[in-house]
Amino acid sequence: MSEERYIAMELGKIGNLMKREFGKNEVRTQLEEATGKNTWIILYLAEHRDKDVYQKDIENTFSIRRSTVSNMLKLMEKKGYIRREAVDTDARLKKLVLTQKALDADRMLKAQLTENERLLRRNISDGELEIFYRVLDKIRANIE
Repeated sequence: MSEERYIAMELGKIGNLMKREFGKNEVRTQLEEATGKNTWIILYLAEHRDKDVYQKDIENTFSIRRSTVSNMLKLMEKKGYIRREAVDTDARLKKLVLTQKALDADRMLKAQLTENERLLRRNISDGELEIFYRVLDKIRANIE
């Protein structure tokens, strides 16, 4: 009789393995002060440079609570990765803008992301990957 497996536990294990494996790469060493979530935010902001991005966009994109995102962005600002700029249409809104430091990091992060994805997708067919993403979408919908 096989041992029962739990989705949450399996996702946790995969997350731990990914942190361990991807945390030891050269880019991570060079960007030591940028945490994993910071790197995803840098990549997201770089990808959406052509439009204004606000804290709310980060909250929605990454499913992170407002207080958590607020703290993350403050720290990223302090570390010199982003700055917040006022918007002409609404003084309360501050768009998120990458600094040159973050733009330089973005180039390294994209290369590392490509390598990480290559490793993760190894031996997985396009069909299997499509099913995997469909299942993840269903899990996310169940939780939301």
